[in-house]
Amino acid sequence: MEDEIIRAANAKKGSPFLDTEQAALYVGLSRRTLEKMRTIGGGPRFRKHGRYVRYHIDDLDGWSAEHGRVSTSDLEPTGGAR
Repeated sequence: MEDEIIRAANAKKGSPFLDTEQAALYVGLSRRTLEKMRTIGGGPRFRKHGRYVRYHIDDLDGWSAEHGRVSTSDLEPTGGAR
């Protein structure tokens, strides 16, 4: 948990926009997973800055908070069982 707090603080010191690799590290997923989520949906909100994909830290934090669970039997946001 301490590592996540430090990582978040360091990211917010710079630009609030992260590239795919940085965003994946920030949320603890692989770059490929984020790329796949951009294609099929269900991932964090992203933005296009010209030809570059960027993730805003606030969007990553919001997406992560929306996917919080208390137990493994909690329902998915779409209503399906996990």
